[in-house]
Amino acid sequence: MTTTDYYETLGVDRTADAAALKSAFRKAAMEHHPDRNGGCEEAAQRFKAINEAYSILSDPQKRAAYDRFGHAGVNGMGGMGGGGPFGGGAFHDVNDIFSEVFGDVFGDMFARARGGPQRGGDVRHDLEITLEQAYRGADVEITTATTAVCDTCSGSGAEPGSQPVVCPGCNGQGRVRAANGFFQMERTCPRCGGQGRVVAKPCKPCHGRGQVRKHRTLQLKVPAGVDDGARIRLAGEGDVGARGGPRGDLYIFVSVKPHELFERDGLDLLCSAPVPMCLAALGGEIEAPCLSSEACDGHCRVSVKVPEGAQTGQTIRIRGKGMPALNGRQRGDLVVELFVETPTNLTGRQKELLKELASCCGETQHPRNSGFMKKAKTFWADLTGQEA
Repeated sequence: MTTTDYYETLGVDRTADAAALKSAFRKAAMEHHPDRNGGCEEAAQRFKAINEAYSILSDPQKRAAYDRFGHAGVNGMGGMGGGGPFGGGAFHDVNDIFSEVFGDVFGDMFARARGGPQRGGDVRHDLEITLEQAYRGADVEITTATTAVCDTCSGSGAEPGSQPVVCPGCNGQGRVRAANGFFQMERTCPRCGGQGRVVAKPCKPCHGRGQVRKHRTLQLKVPAGVDDGARIRLAGEGDVGARGGPRGDLYIFVSVKPHELFERDGLDLLCSAPVPMCLAALGGEIEAPCLSSEACDGHCRVSVKVPEGAQTGQTIRIRGKGMPALNGRQRGDLVVELFVETPTNLTGRQKELLKELASCCGETQHPRNSGFMKKAKTFWADLTGQEA
């Protein structure tokens, strides 16, 4: 038992009322719980001292004895008071804190320990969709395996015509105690798992578990704009709970198939489009694919204006033709990357025309080539020591 002042341990005045004590206890217990501090031994000792202090100060009789006689007045009534490891009132408050800090996981742990209703487990289902489905949203049908109450025994786990009996190991309490010197430890009954009852004649279809695994078909609405790696939660569609507990949740993990034309970048869609060499030189228009059927006469294509002298790698941004934002009105853009295509299989006449064009073109028509050649000549001159 600690000799530190209990009021100092909780950080409250000696005049603090029950509400102030409870508030200080919750704050301190949440801060110093070992599971929030990586199992730190110092935190564990601090957490133990906090529970000991609250178990005394939250009990009016113990608090009065402590205020009058100090630790001498409450020897033997600290953390082991009230028949539990945290004292009478403190145990329930710690249970509440576990639920607040760690969610249903610790709440279920205490439910199992008490043999009460237990929440069912969460289930994962992987769903692969197309980019088109992610763009427009989709209603899909999924089939997943979850546990359900056994129809034969109605969840009791006992063979029809028989009933679970009181566990002889704990006399139906679900908890057993063991003495170790001056200390008394309490733990979940290993025979019944904290339920207080055991099945003498197990149900054959569920092997006494009261639950069986079944395939269920569900309708899922995939929202427009969903991205690869998104997670959709279906509350209450997971495994069935034990002893009348609620079902767990079903989590749908979405993956989007790679598309042969588009690549997604946030809300933008990237697309590469070939442009004939002559059109790139003179400027004009091409058609590019898009996912919006409203883009051009009800067809999934859009007109792209190619500027005169367009180069490979140049991008044209078309506003509002990208992906929709999830649960919002914003839309990304369609970004078309131009790829200038050199003609092949030329006829003799076509070659003559190209040669004539080439002889007429100078540096002003090929600015990148001119700049590149200047840099190359300087590089060669540096290597050979000659003037460029």
